[in-house]
Parts: sequence; C-alpha cells; structure tokens
Amino acid sequence: MDYQSTLDEICAELKPKLGMEGAVANYIPALARIEPCQFGIALRTRNGEEAWAGDATTPFSIQSISKVFSLTLAMRLVGEQLWERIDREPSGNPFNSLMQLESEQGIPRNPFINAGAIAVADRLISSGYAPKTEMLDMVSSLCDEPIEVDREVAASEAATGFRNEAMASFIKSFGKLDNDVATVLDLYYRQCAIRMNALQLARATGYLCRDGAHPYSGIQVISDRQARRINALMLTCGTYDAAGEFAFRIGIPCKSGVGGGIIAVVPDTLSLCVWSPALDENHNSVLGQEALELFANRTGLSIF
Repeated sequence: MDYQSTLDEICAELKPKLGMEGAVANYIPALARIEPCQFGIALRTRNGEEAWAGDATTPFSIQSISKVFSLTLAMRLVGEQLWERIDREPSGNPFNSLMQLESEQGIPRNPFINAGAIAVADRLISSGYAPKTEMLDMVSSLCDEPIEVDREVAASEAATGFRNEAMASFIKSFGKLDNDVATVLDLYYRQCAIRMNALQLARATGYLCRDGAHPYSGIQVISDRQARRINALMLTCGTYDAAGEFAFRIGIPCKSGVGGGIIAVVPDTLSLCVWSPALDENHNSVLGQEALELFANRTGLSIF
C-alpha cells in the first residue's frame, strides 16, 4: 500500500479547511497562543516503513496522549495492583468532571480521564522508581530521539489547574491517593507538557501495533496482553465523550489530547498520529478526526 500518497492526498484535501472550524485549548494560557491553522500526519508500520505529510515535524504539547505512556509505565512497574483504584469503563462525562468521583468513592472511571491519570501518577510515585526520569527515558527510547518537557506549558497548567487540584484532593479524601497532592500533580503536569511531533508519536506508539514489542529493538516494552488492553481502553475511553463516534466513524483505537494530537493504532499493522490544534466541543481535533476517517476509508484499515 502506498501510504505516502495517501497521506499527501489527505493533507491536500484538508488544507483548505484549516482555520474553518474549532478553537485551540484557550483554558491553558500557553496553549491559547498556538496558531490553529496547522495540520500534520505521520505513520510507522509494524515493519518500520514511515510516511508523513504537512506539519508532521512541528512539535506540540502532547497533553492527554501522555496518559498512554504513563499507563504503559504503570502496567510495567505496578502490574495488576494498578486496577485496585482505577476502573476501566467509559465515563460518559467530560474528562475533567468531578461528578462521578463522589458517587464512586474516589475511584476514577478509567485511566484516560484526568482523575484516572492522576491516580496513575500516584501509583507511579509509590512504585519506588523515579517516574519523571523513567517516563522521559521510555518515550525517548520508543521514538529513538531525546524528548523533553515544555516547562512553560507545565507551569501554565499548574497555575490554572484548579479542577485537577480539586479532583486530586477529592480522591485523597476517600483514601485513594497515597502521596501529597502537589507531588502527584507535579508529575501529572510534567507528563502532559511533554513536547513531541506527529512523526515522533507515530514512532513512539509503535509498540502498540507490535504486540508490545519495542519499535526499534524488538524487546518487549509490555506483554502482548497488556498491549491489547491498552488498545481496548483507547477504543472505549480514549477520545473523551466521543469514543463511540470515533469507533463508529473510524474503527481504530485512538487517544486524543487537547494539544490537538490524536494517536491511532491498527494492531499488527501500523501506528499513526495526526495533529491540528483547533478542537471541537469534545476537545478533540476537528481536522484530526476528519483525517483519520479519510485514512480508514481509503486504506480499508479497521479493527472491525
């Protein structure tokens, strides 16, 4: 399959639509200044073939896409005990909602909403390892390039993260958070502020289309069973309130972030990333969704 031509065609088709719909995530000051009229798309196949188009090498804040990497690290370091305090169901509420934490005794619905990722961060801190270093080292290894945290974005999130503080405190009030709220949130904000581009993300998520094997070395990052579980959670919980719509229209496990990125995985075939900063009402990239639907339709790739 000529993936490069497919990506070039998608990029050309969507270029006239840049800036037509959506808005950047203006509730995080450092993201509010991002130019919305950008679009990039990149993929890497299971066998190492790569293709990219548009602004695929422009770095951006990966935001909630980082939750895939923190979950991966937690599954490696903590194992099955991770699920004692985190559920695996779609939330049906906004990603920063506090409502369900009250009725469900401080147990987040899944690891991809903010409350769930905060709970994952807490378990990582309690693991006895150095999660800040471990996560950056893991992601850098997965894309075969040094990756850094955007300190301005991390500071911007910390200065305006009142709902995240409320969620972390609420979880702790139920005895479901072991560490100091500020310490947990510091890790959480740092992971969300990791700075990558679409090509790097397509490379870094390659282990999810290779049964958990490292995209370059072939060493197991996680087990094949754990990789399947992450892909399942991406399909059911990875795109906020629009997971059902993504499954219906695209049929590929995805995880989005409010920085405008969306990663997608076709198991045993390829990993893909699209990026365009303008978001819809569900905080998913407007053109990113359209690009993924075009890609699925033109390649016939789907898990269904």
